[in-house]
Amino acid sequence: MHLGALGWLPLAGALAVARAVLSALRERLGALCWSLAPLALPLALPLALPLALPLPGWRRVSAPSPATPADRRRERQEDDASLTPTSVNYHFTRQCNYKCGFCFHTAKTSFVLPLEEAKRGLAMLKEAGMEKINFSGGEPFLTDRGEFVGQLVQFCKQELKLPSVSIVSNGSLIRERWFKKYGEYLDILAISCDSFDEDVNILIGRGQGKKNHVENLHKLRQWCREYAVAFKINSVINRFNVEEDMNEQIKALNPVRWKVFQCLLIEGENSGEDALREAEKFVISDEDFERFLDRHKDVSCLVPESNQKMRDSYLILDEYMRFLNCRNGRKEPSKSILDVGVEAAIKFSGFDEKMFLQRGGKYVWSKADMKLDW
Repeated sequence: MHLGALGWLPLAGALAVARAVLSALRERLGALCWSLAPLALPLALPLALPLALPLPGWRRVSAPSPATPADRRRERQEDDASLTPTSVNYHFTRQCNYKCGFCFHTAKTSFVLPLEEAKRGLAMLKEAGMEKINFSGGEPFLTDRGEFVGQLVQFCKQELKLPSVSIVSNGSLIRERWFKKYGEYLDILAISCDSFDEDVNILIGRGQGKKNHVENLHKLRQWCREYAVAFKINSVINRFNVEEDMNEQIKALNPVRWKVFQCLLIEGENSGEDALREAEKFVISDEDFERFLDRHKDVSCLVPESNQKMRDSYLILDEYMRFLNCRNGRKEPSKSILDVGVEAAIKFSGFDEKMFLQRGGKYVWSKADMKLDW
């Protein structure tokens, strides 16, 4: 309707009609703006509507400013500040009786924390949210003939009541008496075995005199059954075992998990001028690693971990209880949690919590929940 057609009405009546028309137009315009809001289309508002008129669903969006390196560092620090040490790997010793050529936690020191200090740090980690502790090395059974790690295992399960306590070992120093004393407190024992060919194990450096690594593996498997400890196998795939077919042997041993790693270079540990190992000759390509995995794809307990998954998805504590940041290809330590606390130290851990979850870092890790037929 054109306003000129209202000339015959009294002025007051014409104004009232005009107000009604404007009100109806305003309601229609509001509805139109609501429907177009998701498209963010610019509208030229007719009828000189006041600029302060609230339009449903509309908001001003400013273009994001480009992130600077300082912004990215701040974002990482904010992410790190909220990290929870759900699963921690405590390498309390660097000493080992084997000389694996690709080892990336080598015997650069002989230091081991006093038992009570180690317990204090573990209690701090539990308070910060730790649910699983894994003791590693070096070789954890080398310190005090396994008594040190045994007492830590008992403390974590009995006193701290952690859902999961595990050990990674080469298995050469474990005796049945250890299982009798500490087996009830241990959820998972992971034994490192890279080959079922003893000549290959010796070539890699995983051998000790006349002891047969593979025969010992089977003996440990039987003890785990007898003493109700979940049995796991860790294998590092490298140039000397990448063509091996391990299907039959792994299925016969029937571990709860078979963790398969790709050989990893860490500067200062197994690569570079100040390293104690030269692992370059063990390195395989991503394609070689995938071929090995494809050959063993029917092994139900297989858990593959490429270098990309492994590098930033583990929380590693060294012998001083410092978190080790491997983001830059070498181990850069934080300050010790014993000195600054878990929250301050974990900010410098380089830990990628999303990758930890993506690689399946959290699983059924308490033997009470596994419902295994021992």
